[in-house]
Amino acid sequence: MPLSKDQERRDDELNELCHLLEENHNAVTKWKTDAAEAAKWQKYLHCDGKPDPAVQQDINTYISLWRDDKEVNITSVLKQGEIALQLVDELKDLVSGAADPEEKQKAQDSVMILQELIHFKHLLTTEEILKTAKRNVDIETGNMQTVIQDDNVTMCLWANLTRNPRIKSLTFEEVGLGFELPKQLAKRSVAVRILHTHYDHLSFLARVAHVTTRSSSSRSLVGLEAVPEEIDSSEPGEPKENGEAKEISDGHQDKVAEEEEEEEEEESAANVQSRKSSAQPADGEESQIETQMEALGAEEDLLSSSVQLKMKKGVAPVVDLKQFSPLGGVFFYDVFHLPPQDRQVNDWKIRQLLHTGLRVFPYSSEQPGLDDDDALDCPSVGVSVTLPDNVVFLETPQVARWDPAGKQWRTDDITDVSYEEAEARVSFKTFSFQAFVLIQDTYANLPLQKWELRPRGQNSAILTIYGALLDVSITIQDDQCMLQLEQERRLSHLLGKWMSCTALQRAMLAAGINIFVNEFTDDYISNYGKDPLTEHTAYEQMALFASACAFSWSKWNAKCDAEHLVMQVCEHHGPDPVPQDSWSLYLLGAQRSLKLEITERSEAFTPHFHPGSEFHSTFIHMLQDDMSPEAIERTRTSHYRFVDTVQSLLCSTRPLMYA
Repeated sequence: MPLSKDQERRDDELNELCHLLEENHNAVTKWKTDAAEAAKWQKYLHCDGKPDPAVQQDINTYISLWRDDKEVNITSVLKQGEIALQLVDELKDLVSGAADPEEKQKAQDSVMILQELIHFKHLLTTEEILKTAKRNVDIETGNMQTVIQDDNVTMCLWANLTRNPRIKSLTFEEVGLGFELPKQLAKRSVAVRILHTHYDHLSFLARVAHVTTRSSSSRSLVGLEAVPEEIDSSEPGEPKENGEAKEISDGHQDKVAEEEEEEEEEESAANVQSRKSSAQPADGEESQIETQMEALGAEEDLLSSSVQLKMKKGVAPVVDLKQFSPLGGVFFYDVFHLPPQDRQVNDWKIRQLLHTGLRVFPYSSEQPGLDDDDALDCPSVGVSVTLPDNVVFLETPQVARWDPAGKQWRTDDITDVSYEEAEARVSFKTFSFQAFVLIQDTYANLPLQKWELRPRGQNSAILTIYGALLDVSITIQDDQCMLQLEQERRLSHLLGKWMSCTALQRAMLAAGINIFVNEFTDDYISNYGKDPLTEHTAYEQMALFASACAFSWSKWNAKCDAEHLVMQVCEHHGPDPVPQDSWSLYLLGAQRSLKLEITERSEAFTPHFHPGSEFHSTFIHMLQDDMSPEAIERTRTSHYRFVDTVQSLLCSTRPLMYA
């Protein structure tokens, strides 16, 4: 009898469901279109002088004007850099949403040019500050040390003016960044810069560079990519013309030290390409801006022979950005030749002007003529990093270095890694100055353990996800979401803040909290293999009833076949937890849904329907059999923006597949 009734009313139930879904979809589409038009109009009325990222001519003009701007004041450059970073984010949105390959490529090229230009400007400001290092000497050490920061950048500078070998380490306490130099460098006239960019341009570059070749390499069991030997990852281009010049010495000691430096550079001249940080274009030539990879890779050809040997022997430890996520921005550790300083001559201050810009000091742990055994005893550079407050590491952070030639993150040449959890500090040794990043397994919090979607009133609900390592609650009110974490004391910029579903997802991923599913999740996390269409239909109907019904995980979802889903459901009102005896089990299929006789405490799974219940062709009509008229009315008056937000969260987390 229940089955025959279902056949009689099947068309009516399916038509009603289609009508509800179509009505909500049309309303959401119109609302998003109107919102986009309104935002575009408001931006036009604002007239703030910022270029429109969708207009290529505007972007080109902005890039040209800023490139030619001679301003090197750090405050002005950082302020202009903030505008450039906003443009980069907007252009990345265009890249991800562009349907036309040509438009996508133009936006992608603009992103990379802006990224290079930002880094180039940082080099210019660094050079300007170091030129006057003697004017800002620390009384205790006789060296210069300073910290400059804003919301996007933290820059730490140290100038070795005394060249005292006993002073070879420093920690910038206010920002938790430090370094330790080998004795060879402690006696040199060098400057160390630690530049922490709270954004990550290099990972974007890596994804762009390897997007067409990702299938060419095979993954190992530890989640790293094997790079075939036949793939040439070197950068094309001829060596740049040597533009280095000698500094004027302040005395005999300076002269001797600099002659030693010049001899070392001459010995490695056959392998090292000299870099021009601030070279001006010649007549008729296109302006060249030194890229991030070039600035960091001046010493790349001086990398140890042991490293090269590893690459030849077997698998190169390249970070798989599909499995690992860089978090907390990039830490650029650079060492430069200290620019010529002022000299007081009577009432005059004299300083030699160089046209080579800030010169990278070509430091390498390898010395010519050493065999592999000797190379292991060569001095290394010490690095210490305090974990940023805007990220959460669910596991011990791993460290990766940037490979400018291959445009990829690698984990080799990093030794003695230690993690002090109480101080949230990571320390390690490395063989050269380069860019580093802290990485974490993207799927560390997966698979999900349990989940619950509970109503809190009209157009309000809370989705609770119990992850493998961290539990997450997301409160939904209309089209806004708010993240809550009971176990976490960090992330003040994120917790308790209302934002759109898309913005929250981006912010959570950037903070290291991943409960979301992407196109690569199946490669690393097992799932129940449920029918995707049945699963998606379930999320659509759950969203329609999220104002009146509570939904929860069931252990029987793993026991039924791939064509069916099982979850716990009950009518619920108010913010209180759902009583355990209120839940009922429901079986969802492509053709019909039914209420199960078993409970969560039953000993075995059986698909028998509950006595007295009926079959229905849709999930929502099945639920209505046990709901009060008031609850049914609440579902029919749910706002389309609330329904769309709940559905988006469910589709992005896919709890019926991965919990």
